[in-house]
Amino acid sequence: MSDSAPSLLFEAVTSPPQSLNRQGQRLVLGLLGAGIGISTLLFTIIGAWPVIGFMGMEAGLVVMLFALHRRHAARAQERIALTEASLCVRHTDAHGRVTEAAFAPYWARVRLEAGPSPRLFIQERRRRLEIGRFLGGEDKRDLAEALNAALGRYRDPRFDNPQLR
Repeated sequence: MSDSAPSLLFEAVTSPPQSLNRQGQRLVLGLLGAGIGISTLLFTIIGAWPVIGFMGMEAGLVVMLFALHRRHAARAQERIALTEASLCVRHTDAHGRVTEAAFAPYWARVRLEAGPSPRLFIQERRRRLEIGRFLGGEDKRDLAEALNAALGRYRDPRFDNPQLR
């Protein structure tokens, strides 16, 4: 056995929800383009042809914002990893900036604050870090349960010794 990275005991990766795949995005943009095209045609028929340029700029702006949002949302994620050595939280924001925090797994506690939009924290002594910001209430509860279970297994490991059976 080599002295490489410690073994991974638990891992959770969260990212912002993306309700539209590429095909859905094309459909929405196509419908928007059709609506703008029909409106442009109607304005041209009634003699308001200067509106064509503004509608074209509006369509271009919407397409650009769709693409920008998709690119930023694809970049953002949060990775929570429990190893034998530490509990690491790595958060990458939409601009690609990475922040990392490491906790001692034995002392780390998971706290879920109830409310209209629950908040999930990892706490170690006086340090506290919010996790699961991309998740909804039920998903935060599931993550809290799974992480608590993993930390419980870390703190109280069960060994299967056939000689003791």
